Amino acid sequence: MSGENSTEKKDAELEQIRARKMQNLVTKMKKKDESAGNSPITLDDSHFNETIHKYPLMLLECWAEWCGPCRVIAPVINKLSRDYGDRLAVGKLNVDENPETAMRFGIMSIPTLLIIKNGKEVDRIIGAVPKHFIEEKLKKHL
Repeated sequence: MSGENSTEKKDAELEQIRARKMQNLVTKMKKKDESAGNSPITLDDSHFNETIHKYPLMLLECWAEWCGPCRVIAPVINKLSRDYGDRLAVGKLNVDENPETAMRFGIMSIPTLLIIKNGKEVDRIIGAVPKHFIEEKLKKHL
């Protein structure tokens, strides 16, 4: 019996160590995300107008969870948010969850990137394009 108790005690100790290490890892990842800076803003139908008028210039990605090209371009959007966060706002709009805004802007293909200046669309990019292509378009409006 004492052998079983000893094994159970060791298993419990190992589980506590694993849990502590996992918590430390999660904490480190959160700090890394926070230090990375500006993350894209999530927009929705109910606050869309208010949000786009809040920022003089915004890059808005219209996307959906199931969209492969949207997943491909997501890291690019996150990087642009960090790189240009002091000069423009970067937002994301899930078109499946926000059909009113998607219809308003005539989003027929995703990803679609809208460049919005002073609340009005001034440019549009359709598809998963390279970062430098998006930057060229943005620089015209900065």
